[in-house]
Amino acid sequence: MKNKGFFAEFRKFISRGNVIDMAVGITVGGAFTAIVNSFVNDFINPVIGLLIGGIDFSALQIVLKPATETTEAVAIRYGLFINAVISFIIIAFALFLVVKAFNKMKESTAKKEETKATPPAPPADIQLLTEIRDLLKKENN
Repeated sequence: MKNKGFFAEFRKFISRGNVIDMAVGITVGGAFTAIVNSFVNDFINPVIGLLIGGIDFSALQIVLKPATETTEAVAIRYGLFINAVISFIIIAFALFLVVKAFNKMKESTAKKEETKATPPAPPADIQLLTEIRDLLKKENN
């Protein structure tokens, strides 16, 4: 009986809209990351490398222990780190643009809703008559 409750609760959790949206976002984010990594590795880094003397960032490293016949080299691959930093900056900038556009759209929609929600102010003579009515009510009570 407990399993039925557990699976029902899990089905309810998984069918929520925000969980589905999150799964789609993660999938699209993974694909976007692959595109950005390719853009950085295949376009940005060669151009930057050419500008600074033909350096391939992915090959930059500090060898701590050279390779032998039985072991691989032990190295700090700071070039790969530079690639990752460039990828991060591009992804962060793209996300910034998306969030900025979303916030602008949300703000615009909120302003439209606010305009619809607030009725226009009554004319001055109607306001004056309303104030007189309220004062008369107050005196009579």
